[in-house]
Amino acid sequence: MTAPARLAYVVAEAIDLAPWSALGADILGMDADVTVGRLEWRMDAKPWRLAIERGETDRIACVGWEYDSPSALVAALDRLRDAGVTVAEGDAAARGVAALHRFRDPGGHEVELCHGHADVSDPPRFPRPIGGFLTGSLGLGHIVYAAPDIAQPSAFYEAVLGFRLSDFADEPFAARFLHLNARHHSLAFVQTPRAGVHHLMVEYATLDDVGQALDRALLEEGRVAVTLGRHSNDWMTSFYMATPAGMMIEVGWGGRAIDTETWTPARLADGPSLWGHERSWLTGSLRERARALRLRAAEKGLKAPLPHQS
Repeated sequence: MTAPARLAYVVAEAIDLAPWSALGADILGMDADVTVGRLEWRMDAKPWRLAIERGETDRIACVGWEYDSPSALVAALDRLRDAGVTVAEGDAAARGVAALHRFRDPGGHEVELCHGHADVSDPPRFPRPIGGFLTGSLGLGHIVYAAPDIAQPSAFYEAVLGFRLSDFADEPFAARFLHLNARHHSLAFVQTPRAGVHHLMVEYATLDDVGQALDRALLEEGRVAVTLGRHSNDWMTSFYMATPAGMMIEVGWGGRAIDTETWTPARLADGPSLWGHERSWLTGSLRERARALRLRAAEKGLKAPLPHQS
C-alpha cells in the first residue's frame, strides 16, 4: 500500500487575519504575504505552506497530504472509495498542485490528497535572519488531532491510507504517532475530551531560532501554551504557542530521523517528554501525572543522544 509521502500544507479560516499575520512574521519569522481575504506563510520553495483565509469562524479548514506520483494518488482514491468514503475533486490550481481530491475523515476533518506540489522560482524572504525550516522530503512538519477515542481515526489512517505506527503511549494520555518518511511522525492522535486539531509542528534548522522565537512569544501574555521541553520519542526540543484557531503551533528543532524500513513500534513507558513541556491544556491529576513522569525520567537518567550519537 502506497501512503502519502509527506504533509504538504494546512489551510485555516479566521475572522480576523491580523493576529495570524503577527504570529507568522513577528514570532516565527516566516515570509508572510497578505492579499485580500487571505494570508500565506512561506517556509521554503513552495508558494506557501500555511494559508489563512477570511471566514466566519476561527478553525483549521483542511490538511493536505502529498503523493509522489499520480498513480499513487489514484490508488489511494480507490481505497477510500472501497472503504465507503465519498471523494470529490478539488481546486488544484488554488493549492498550487497538479491534482487534488478531498474527503472527510472519521473525525469529520476535511482532508485533501494531492500530487505535484510545485516549487516557485523565488526564495522566501524571511523578515529576520533565520536558518530556515526542515521541510523538503519530510514535508511541512506534523499535524496532531485530538479526540475522545483515538482508536478509530488512527485505524483509518493506518489501514486505508497506509500511515505506519511509530510508537504509542498510555499515560498521562493515550496517543498514537504515525510516520510516512524519515520524520518520526507526520500525524498523531491524542486522547482528550475535546475533538479537533490539537497542534501543528514546524521545525527550524537551528536551535537558536527556537530560542529567539520563544523570546518573542514570551512578550505576549498567554501566547506560550506549553513551555520549552524535549520529547522522549522524536527528541524534538520545542515549545507550543496558542493560535486564534484554538489549536497550537509547536515550534521545534532536532527531530529524530528514523529508518522506515527497519523501525519497530514500541510503547512509550516514560511519558511524552524527557523534561519541560509543562502543558497548560492538561488539568488536575493528568497534569500532575505528566510532571511525575518527567521527574521519573530524570531519576532514571533518560536522555536523547547527542547529534553525533543518533
